[in-house]
Amino acid sequence: MKRITIKDLAKHLLLSTSTISRALVNDKNIHPDTKKKVLDAVEKLGYRPNPTALNLKYGQSKNIGFVVPEMITPFTSKVLRGIQNILYPLGYRVIITESDENPLIERKNLLLLEEFNVDGIIINLCHKSYNQDLYQQIMDRGIPLVFFDRIPGKSLDASKVMVNDNIKASLMIEHLIDTGRKRIAHIMGPSTIRNSTERAMGYKRILTKHGIFDPDLMVKTEGATFEHGRSAAQQLVDKKIEFDSIFAFTDTLAIGAMNYLLEQHIKIPEEVAIASFSGTELATIVHPQLTSVEQPLVEMGEIAAGLVLEKIKDIESPSKTIVMDAKLIYRASTLG
Repeated sequence: MKRITIKDLAKHLLLSTSTISRALVNDKNIHPDTKKKVLDAVEKLGYRPNPTALNLKYGQSKNIGFVVPEMITPFTSKVLRGIQNILYPLGYRVIITESDENPLIERKNLLLLEEFNVDGIIINLCHKSYNQDLYQQIMDRGIPLVFFDRIPGKSLDASKVMVNDNIKASLMIEHLIDTGRKRIAHIMGPSTIRNSTERAMGYKRILTKHGIFDPDLMVKTEGATFEHGRSAAQQLVDKKIEFDSIFAFTDTLAIGAMNYLLEQHIKIPEEVAIASFSGTELATIVHPQLTSVEQPLVEMGEIAAGLVLEKIKDIESPSKTIVMDAKLIYRASTLG
């Protein structure tokens, strides 16, 4: 069935399209009798307004872009839940794009969202500097960007939501030392991600303080999947590097390493303790359950949504950096 338009209503009622439009938005200058005629015709003909067209007419699309490296783990879905908690009741829709950890795809996604006339963009970037020029250009064109978790360099004036990766990583390393571990390996994330560098710095600082830092125990990776974690643990074993614990950049890396070690009949945590950073449900569905730094992901999404709304209301409002607390959750993977 053909969609009924404002032009169809105007033709049916012998009124102008502008009169129909003003009646539909309850313009106070429209006579009550005219408004009633229009509403009766709407019901009779089955007219449904096009919300996108109406929003654009009044300067907004009511769409928010959401740009993330992946949608596989619970991490992103929990942040999205928080964003939806704030935006959906206000009539906003969220357009989700995934970069698959590729800054070129991220760039295309950002340009696509700009074509869609989104009112703002909430982004977890996949490279700390690659698309910084585009971030600035988009903001200069009046579309606010809010960054969460992985954030760009300090030179970019944008609102950000994060946790203190360095401090929380340091506290996790202190926990491992407190449980008697002295040969603590670190499975790093890609060096192109700020969080990876911050967590590695926290790791190195505490081990140096205790006089037990060994650079051979730092294993670099090109990604943060289960397979990357598995490969990192295999490197340690194959090189015959002595280690009694692992601190991994993410839950996925930690679980990949754990799976490999268990296959090699290495007992966890008796022989090797394992801890991670992220704190998603993944940490609780493995055996033994995983000790992890748990970030407040739903709340992170809610705050990011609030920050983008502030910028939509006033693009000149000051940018804010919100540093949230994260909890250290100790589970069986380190408590033997």
